[in-house]
Amino acid sequence: MSDERISAKVRNVQSSAIRELLKHSKMEGVISLGGGIPNPDLFDREGLQMAMDKVLSESWKDAFQYGLSEGSPELREAICQLSAQRQITCTTDEVVITSGSQQSLDMLARVLINPGDVIVVERPTYLAALQCFQLAEARLASVGTDGEGMKVDELEALVKTTTIKAVYVVPTFGNPGGVTLSDERRQKLVELSKRYNFVIIEDDPYSEINFTDKQFKPLTAWAQEIDNSDNVIYTSTFSKILAPGARVGWVIAPEWIKKQIVTLKQATDLHTSSLSQSLTYHYLQTGRLPAQLKMIRASYKEKCDTLCGLIESELGEHLSFHRPQGGMFLWAKFKYEKNTTDWLQQTLAKGVVYVPGEFFYADHPEQSTLRMSYVSVTEANLKEAVARLKASL
Repeated sequence: MSDERISAKVRNVQSSAIRELLKHSKMEGVISLGGGIPNPDLFDREGLQMAMDKVLSESWKDAFQYGLSEGSPELREAICQLSAQRQITCTTDEVVITSGSQQSLDMLARVLINPGDVIVVERPTYLAALQCFQLAEARLASVGTDGEGMKVDELEALVKTTTIKAVYVVPTFGNPGGVTLSDERRQKLVELSKRYNFVIIEDDPYSEINFTDKQFKPLTAWAQEIDNSDNVIYTSTFSKILAPGARVGWVIAPEWIKKQIVTLKQATDLHTSSLSQSLTYHYLQTGRLPAQLKMIRASYKEKCDTLCGLIESELGEHLSFHRPQGGMFLWAKFKYEKNTTDWLQQTLAKGVVYVPGEFFYADHPEQSTLRMSYVSVTEANLKEAVARLKASL
């Protein structure tokens, strides 16, 4: 029974199923395909040590002091350079440093949404984004996805009859679906945003974890081509490519909302950790990030290929999936009716955990779906995990 002293909007937010599952994944002998966390064995300890030495020898006064709410100017400039490599043109004035991209989503939800505003998400979508929008008391609508990402035609049909405030999308190697929005759909989504005047929140934690030779042009870059930059807000993070414990993310936002984000940031936590920002800046200055990304891509691609191959050979009669082009997740669906939340009890008994898919839906959950993360599991344990999944059927 809930305590009436707690605010209604907090009482109504679902606890993250993934956080609950992490309890099981810590049990001895359990192989976890559940957590969406990067492989700690690939953290660049040597590079981080070099960066921290620089912090402590050259920048220690600033690193241990209060800082600007919008973030350190040096790091914001470095992020502009990183953004240029992703085909995004921006200035330091448009960048706000956040405590991970989760804070970016929380602040954007609070700045943008009035209770009852319609926010459109993909089906399925990132669970913690749903929590942010629920806290902001948004009315959630969803459109389907397939192997080419969000079904933008479905969105077009929706916006013709419904006034929406924003669309939230993870267009590149999404979480949880592992799919990538096609160029044609990216262009159409940005055009719809201009025509119907809604905001796009482009969440991009994974685009650097690319298993292909193709660079996927961000929605933000498409918007700059058709003079629609005012309607597209871009968020990203160093969590998946450097160190999630540093909690450093960023927002690239047009002027009309950037000022409000900075004001909210002041009220929320004053600023992102000066120490984390300084560490991140000095790491970027080492020039080690490109080699680090190359290593992460190669390792994750190999594991993704292994898991895809095992599912095809061992579970192909049961499961279908779209092969990811990058990122950290594989999304699968049973070819027949199967409640994966119920099935989890059986797989737990066999010593393997995944995330049931129903938790990633704003509405109409598909209970025969599941998300698996391959990045932190050894190849031997991937084989064992699939064998245990097969045994539990």
